[in-house]
Amino acid sequence: MVIKSRKVKIEQKSDISNKNNRQKYLVEKITENIFMFSALLGVACLFLIIGFVFFMGLKPFIIEGYSFIEFIFGSKWIPSAEKFGILPMIVASLFGTMRALLIGVPIGILTAVYIAELAPKKVSKVVSSAIELLAGIPSVLYGIFGIVVIVPAIQNIFNIPKGQTLLAVIIVLSIMVLPTIVSVSETAIRAVPKEYKEGSLALGASHIETIFKVILPAAKSGLLSAVVLGLGRALGETMAIILVAGNLAILPSSVLDSVRPLTTNIALEMGYAYGVHQEMLFATGAVLFVFILVLNLILNKISNKMVK
Repeated sequence: MVIKSRKVKIEQKSDISNKNNRQKYLVEKITENIFMFSALLGVACLFLIIGFVFFMGLKPFIIEGYSFIEFIFGSKWIPSAEKFGILPMIVASLFGTMRALLIGVPIGILTAVYIAELAPKKVSKVVSSAIELLAGIPSVLYGIFGIVVIVPAIQNIFNIPKGQTLLAVIIVLSIMVLPTIVSVSETAIRAVPKEYKEGSLALGASHIETIFKVILPAAKSGLLSAVVLGLGRALGETMAIILVAGNLAILPSSVLDSVRPLTTNIALEMGYAYGVHQEMLFATGAVLFVFILVLNLILNKISNKMVK
């Protein structure tokens, strides 16, 4: 009887254990499916947006017979006359973005070096908090700052009738990319193993030599990622640029000319556009997407080669 009761207890325990295991397995499966659904939903949204933009953007060239070459290389954007050329906007976007990065990247990386390697802890916390606050400012406020401070300054310094210029765009964008570049660069610098720094100092190198000859080369992959993210931020910015660009669809001959980047063209006209005009704005968005994708792929390839 004792043996039978023990067997019964063992069987009961095994049944309870099996039930618990089944419940755990079921919970894990449900959780796994929820995670997978979330991931697939994000991917589906991405492809849905891309598909819609390209479907609308390619309609005028495939169905209605407009020339894609004239669209890309045309210099006149006059929707009322059915002239849709975005070359001035492409030039304005690329010039504004690249020159903003030329200013913002060195300042951002040097700021990250100061926060991660040189600043006392109290100062580092203050500077980091300021950078985080800078990242949280809405883009329209950057535009307001630009039109109130930067635009009049350019107008007075260069004695020109209008301060809303490519130069104003470059200055505003260079400020806007700083939080992204600083935060990502700081993370990359802090991720460098301490042994690299200690070894360099032990061999007699100064702190500054160690930073520029050991730490930054070791963090180059992360630094390039910061540049990629800054590039996407600058190339895709809209609201701030509308306020300081001047919004004239002309080929800029200098940084003191008014310009209209690709993003501002879409934002300014999409509200009242219809028919072919609206489809051409979607085509502008598709071109902008391709530019961002190509530039990101190029920088990622460079990053991978640098790592190897």
